[in-house]
Amino acid sequence: MRIFWTDGSANPNPGPGGYAVIEETADGRFVPVRLGSEKNSTNIRMEGAAIGAAIKCAAPEKCEIHTDSEFWKNVLESWAPGWKAQNWKKRGGPIKNLELVKAVYWFYEKYQPEIIWTRGHVGTVGNEMADEFANKARKGLTIEEWEKEN
Repeated sequence: MRIFWTDGSANPNPGPGGYAVIEETADGRFVPVRLGSEKNSTNIRMEGAAIGAAIKCAAPEKCEIHTDSEFWKNVLESWAPGWKAQNWKKRGGPIKNLELVKAVYWFYEKYQPEIIWTRGHVGTVGNEMADEFANKARKGLTIEEWEKEN
């Protein structure tokens, strides 16, 4: 099973955003496999984009995704099934980032990755590397540029 670490960043929030997907390889290395950015985004959007990119990267295999976003873990495992059953509506107002939620949830339902929450910024190698690369992606680093240099 493939193992990924994801993170998203926007600074300021909202502002330029970036996300990173880091793969933990069988030999214990941590390698960036997806980087992305948006000119005007939020931390929440970028966290979701990272999880979606990790699922797509592994498909059709199942994978394990480590994230420090309790919000997105809740979206995928608890809230989105009910929102979908209610035709993508929730009590209390519209669902923010609905198109992103629907897209990530579609991949989540289809490929059933295991989403593992991890506390952020406590020195966990995969999480720290995902954070570092999300910030680099926010500043313009692409996966193609990184691959050329490495």
